[in-house]
Amino acid sequence: MDRIIDSFVSECYIWKSFNFQLFKKILKGRIMTELQWETLTKVIKGEYKGPIPSGFIIDCPWLPQWYGISTLDYFSNDKLWFEANLKACNEFKETIFLPGFWSEYGMCTEPSAFGAKSVFFQNEFPHAEPIIFTSEDIDKLTVPNPATDGLLPFMLNRLLLNEQAMREAGHVIKFSVSRGPLNIASYLMGLTEFLMLMLMEPDKCHLLIRKITDFLISWHSLQKEKIPSIDGIMMLDDIIGFIGENEFLEFGLPYFKEIYSLFGEVKFLHNDASCEASVKHLPDMGVNLFNMAFDTDLNQLKEVTGNTVTMLGNIPPRDVLAAGNEADVEKSLQDLIDGLESKKHIILSCGGGIPPNVNTPNIKRFLSVAAKTSV
Repeated sequence: MDRIIDSFVSECYIWKSFNFQLFKKILKGRIMTELQWETLTKVIKGEYKGPIPSGFIIDCPWLPQWYGISTLDYFSNDKLWFEANLKACNEFKETIFLPGFWSEYGMCTEPSAFGAKSVFFQNEFPHAEPIIFTSEDIDKLTVPNPATDGLLPFMLNRLLLNEQAMREAGHVIKFSVSRGPLNIASYLMGLTEFLMLMLMEPDKCHLLIRKITDFLISWHSLQKEKIPSIDGIMMLDDIIGFIGENEFLEFGLPYFKEIYSLFGEVKFLHNDASCEASVKHLPDMGVNLFNMAFDTDLNQLKEVTGNTVTMLGNIPPRDVLAAGNEADVEKSLQDLIDGLESKKHIILSCGGGIPPNVNTPNIKRFLSVAAKTSV
């Protein structure tokens, strides 16, 4: 196919004003991100028509293993990180990877800026050790500078160093990314301890979340400042699924709303824990794209949110996409599609990010099924 395209271009040299390099990239399927971003925004606005789009969150739990390198190599070698992401984009051109070329250090990314010890392994997920042991420690906690503190300068610089190569391959950075404020709080002091603080010392809990939110405002703003092509905010926070609605309204909603109001056409939230307490408040948070768990009915979520939030989901990631065969993937996805009352505001995916051990044939089968159904 490449030789045919090159031959066609060489025969058309008389079109002096035609951008052949751009045309070649389009024909070869390399310029996808801008088109995918247009698709994404059209779906969110309810203006999209065509095959139901698909999209997946990909990061360190899946990508290094799929590419054939260690997790540590993926984190520490910018060249391997770039090549792994580019190979995934080229291998699965039909889908949208979110956020796309995600520069990250797993769960250590944001806690490292607060001074949390980051523990890395060759082929296991890293973790951050707690730094808050009593509520008095919250008073002494300083708001980090994302331009200088922890792993964040390395994360951002990786994007800046590779931005030109991404553009030459037809990709554009569109999202600023972080974990959410409650998620980060749970890493800084432990999940049980954080939930206890919420109930026993609400003022201290607000102080902690306030400091984290101020940090996240600076962090997302810095990403946008350094990479002007960014036009969306992506946050991941499962802890909102561990609390009740009253707690969410007090300790979650106002802080998330503040961050999502910063900028951006796409406001993306991932929460694959329970969304019962928070889902109806997604529009008030500013969220217009939501990735949920697999055991939640998309029709119900759309109804609760007034059909104003695009749903990214939601076949089982581990038990079907990873542990199942191609037939299992096809059946699960077809059942999902057949059960949709409306195919608008839907991007087909799994319920959560792509987990370890998902193979290429299963993803290919997913994409082939998705391509047969139109909005």
